[in-house]
This record gives sequence, structure tokens and C-alpha cells, in this order.
Amino acid sequence: MSYIKETIEKLKQTSPAQVEFYQAVEDVLESIEPLLEERPKYREHSIIERLLEPERQIMFRVPWMDDDGKIQVNKGYRIEFNSALGPYKGGLRFHPSVNAGIVKFLGFEQIFKNALTGLPIGGGKGGANFDPKGKSDAEIMRFCQSFMSELYRHIGPHTDVPAGDIGVGSREIGYLFGQYKRLANRFDGVLTGKSELWGGSQVRKEATGYGVVYFAQCMMDDQDDSLDGKRCLISGSGNVAIHAMEKLYELGAKPISCSDSSGTIYHDSGIDLDLVKRIKEEQGGRLKEYLETHEDAEYTSKDDYPEEGHCVWRYEADIAFPCATQNELTEKDAQALLENGCKYIVEGANMPTTQAAVDLFIESGVGYGPGKASNAGGVATSQLEMAQNASMLRWDFEEVDEKLKDIMSNIYQDAKRTAEDFGHPSNLVLGANIAGFRKVADAMLEQGVV
Repeated sequence: MSYIKETIEKLKQTSPAQVEFYQAVEDVLESIEPLLEERPKYREHSIIERLLEPERQIMFRVPWMDDDGKIQVNKGYRIEFNSALGPYKGGLRFHPSVNAGIVKFLGFEQIFKNALTGLPIGGGKGGANFDPKGKSDAEIMRFCQSFMSELYRHIGPHTDVPAGDIGVGSREIGYLFGQYKRLANRFDGVLTGKSELWGGSQVRKEATGYGVVYFAQCMMDDQDDSLDGKRCLISGSGNVAIHAMEKLYELGAKPISCSDSSGTIYHDSGIDLDLVKRIKEEQGGRLKEYLETHEDAEYTSKDDYPEEGHCVWRYEADIAFPCATQNELTEKDAQALLENGCKYIVEGANMPTTQAAVDLFIESGVGYGPGKASNAGGVATSQLEMAQNASMLRWDFEEVDEKLKDIMSNIYQDAKRTAEDFGHPSNLVLGANIAGFRKVADAMLEQGVV
């Protein structure tokens, strides 16, 4: 049995029933085999074995009272995975699907994503199996205060700096920060994604969505292609999807689909972004309401999706942007995209494509931008927020947006150059994994056995 396969088998024994974590690990380890042959020191110093174990795993109960006076209990998590390059950095996810395996997969991905930005940040992730949907503001506030009452003792501006993720937006960040400040008696840059009124950065809300489009633009520039006039499939209708659509329109492309947990909208003439924002951000509604304004659009309920797939990927388009959640794009979806002439797949979510679908994209030679590279704009802008907090400065929108664009270009060039160095010029998965891993591994070697 090879070293990589043996390592993965051991991981399955020591971290049982964490399927998403195994998938993330296999993706990285199988990509870096050429590097391990070139740099035997990594194996001699057990770099991989150390990387696979988080430096710290924190699990805690979160008791809170609902509006009916009943005590509810949720599970809270924070995985401080690797601090070789800087303080732990990664979001908090509030969603019923959150468990130890999900948080570990997200934290592991975050290590390399953060390394690719070139900024001094390590990798971490956290969250809770709490669902903000259907809860009142008062219930969400009480939950956030209880969650932070435990978390605050483990975080700090030079230790661990959480941010938002699915289910954690500006409202939740506000409640979390307020409780941190109350308990710690400090106004620290300890959370990112804050309101611009009290330490937040311009472009932070837009950063992941804008960044994935900037990454796609870099991929297309290399092919003497452009976004102008391109038809784009988008999954999701949250923060990433909305701002990806916003930037696509700005650069001359046309988003023609979006989705939520109930179904998918397809609008051949182009998604009405203002309407989607109103339904999802202002009213907290469902995309089915889109048809009340646009009768020419198509809506497909989740119950009517094709077997082993998502209908959002079954339309003809030039580019696909999976921006919803993990493993949403299956092998059958990938086959449909290729048959329908899709030339680029650029991930806005974390690991949204199954491994079989990734393999198919790589074999086909289409442009494929892996999430750890293409959706790094959010964490990159979070670090820019940390820099502004530390220097007590505030940069304007254009300045932050330009820095974001430069960072995404640098990530693309780093992944592309590394892929070329290892003889696979079109394989950005290999390029991104090796480039990110090498930065973290070299830092770990220099810091000794810790």
C-alpha cells in the first residue's frame, strides 16, 4: 500500500464517519504525490501526519431560551487547525448539517486556501448545528450570546479570528461581537465581516462573489477569451451567489439561473438580480416567488430534480459557478455540463463538486477553478479587514476592491505556475494544492516539532 493510501486508511480509523473530511484530505494528498517525491523531508518530518490533526478541537454545548421560554441546546464547534502561517482564520457556519466532520473538512480546506492568498493567516473553522431560519431576532441574539460565552476564551486578534459563513451574516456577527466585547472588555479586531459602522471593511460582503468572478476572468484571459456575452449558471442565492451575479453583470456576462434549498430558477433573458436580493435578503423568502413577477422564467422544485443531480446544471451555458454548498455538483451533472458546451467551471462554494465530477472535468480539459483557489476572496478581504483594524485605518471601496483583484490574480498565477512546474499546465487542482501545501509545510519545518 502506498504512503498516501496508508495515511488515509489510518485517518479513517482515528477520525471515523467523517466522509467530507476524507474527501478533502484525499483531494490534497493525491495531488501532492509529485512534491513528496521531490521533497522527502516532508515525509521524514511527518508533515502530513501533523497537518491532518488539528492543533486544537473545541466542542461545547450552547444552551439558549426560545421565545416560548423553552430551553434549547445545540452543539458548538471551533477547529483551530494550523497556525504555521499566522493566527487561525476561518468562518463560523450555523446550519443543521454542521457536525465535527463538516467543520474538519472546512478547516482543512481553509489551511491551503489561506496559504494561497499569500497573507499571514492560518486555517480554522467553526459553527453550530443551529438553524437561524425561522428564528426571531431575539432568539438568534440569545443563541449568539450563549455561543460566544464559550468561544470568547479561545479567540483573539493574534490567536484566532472567526468570520461569517452559511447562516452567519452581519446580524449574527454583530450579536457575536457585542457579547465578545462585553465579556472581554476589549474592542478587538477579533471577528471579521463586521459592520462598517464599527470596524468592518468595504467589499467584505461582496468579496467571495466578486473574487470568484475575478478568478474566472484570469482563467479566460489565458485563453484569449472574456466574460463579455457569456451565459452563466449559478447555484445558490446567498451572499456569494448574489455578488457573483452582480460582478458578472458588471463585466458583461449574463447569469441565467440561481437556486435555494427548495428549488431552481432559470431565466433565459437573465436573472433579475434586484428581485432576487429583495426576495432573499430583505424578505427572507423562497425563489418560487420570482415567478409572481416574471412569468417567462422557469421554476423547478427540488422534488423534481433529476436523479443524482441538480437541475441547475442541466441548462446550456458557457460557465458554471457552483456557489451553494458541498458536493452539490455530481458526476451526472458534470456530464450534462460538458454535453451542453460548458467551457469553464469555477467554484464559489467550498468543495461543491464531487470527486468523480472533478476527475471528469480534469480529464475533459475544460477550465476548472477549484474552490480553495477561486473562492479565497472572502478570507483575503477578511485579512484586509484585520490589517485595517490593527492600524486603525479605513480604506475606501475602490482600494479594497483593487487589492482583492490583485490577490485573486496572484492566486491564479501561483496555481498555474505550480501546475506547469509539475508537468500538468491545465490542472489547477494540482497547482493550487501543491502551492498551498508547500507554503504551510515549509513553515512547519522551520518552526520545529510543534
